[in-house]
Amino acid sequence: KKSNKMPFGQLVFGHPGAGKTTYCRGVAEYLRGLGREVSIVNLDPANENLPYEAKIDIRELVDHKTVMKEESLGPNGAFLFSLEYLMSNQDWLGEEVTKDQKAYYLFDCPGQVELYTNHEAFRQIVIFLQKKANIQLCAVHLVDSINCRSGPHYVSALLMSLHTMLNLELPHVNVLSKIDLLKNYDLDFGLDFYTEVHDLEHLITAMTTRDTFPPRFAKLNEAIVSLIEDFPHVSFHTLCIDEVDSVKEIMTQIDQANGYSFQPFQNQHNSTARLAATAAQTLESNYLDRFINNNSSR
Repeated sequence: KKSNKMPFGQLVFGHPGAGKTTYCRGVAEYLRGLGREVSIVNLDPANENLPYEAKIDIRELVDHKTVMKEESLGPNGAFLFSLEYLMSNQDWLGEEVTKDQKAYYLFDCPGQVELYTNHEAFRQIVIFLQKKANIQLCAVHLVDSINCRSGPHYVSALLMSLHTMLNLELPHVNVLSKIDLLKNYDLDFGLDFYTEVHDLEHLITAMTTRDTFPPRFAKLNEAIVSLIEDFPHVSFHTLCIDEVDSVKEIMTQIDQANGYSFQPFQNQHNSTARLAATAAQTLESNYLDRFINNNSSR
């Protein structure tokens, strides 16, 4: 009997080094502790050393190194070629994701930002997953919290987040990742300033004094900040993937965004408290095991 249960999923993307692959591994462990069936989909054709078992791997269809060699393309050109090839072979992806309608999908996406902002291929893949594969998706945009140290870097992250939100037209959760490392640095403002994205005119002053911008850039900075404030859609949640409570908070936001929280559950006898406790125990145990193994190999 075919299941009529609607699958849910996350598109996890962000700049290189933002922690996308680590996020997928950690969230998968957390969700499996809750009793969810999770399938991780690797959509990065250059992601060779996966710390998780990918249920679906784009490299089975197209490989980044092979494309560079056979098509005489550079790294970025090979990424664009690979995504266009995937777009033209959407049926392959559709067949793979529809094999298991009970799974919760985590799509580990490439780190090249132009794929989400300036190119149509990824947008078409998203539309296909929604309409043909019928997956309820939420975009999860990871931004390394270290960007908060620099006004220009932070503004760049805001523009990237806003542009992607408007381009993909998905429920969207922006995340400042590696938030535990931010305590080692001094910020111009409190953390709430960077998560709530309010009163950005104060950022202009900080950029002028601390980042020593030439005066001729003042009007440009003001125009960029004004543009962001004209579209008050961007805000951030914080995440430390090694802390269960932090992962739980992010998943609460994502489950509300993609609608998972609002579906009827049949197994009401499983209390939320018991499931959360199981998830916490599983996640902490896995992290402890990895910590011991990593240190014993040194």
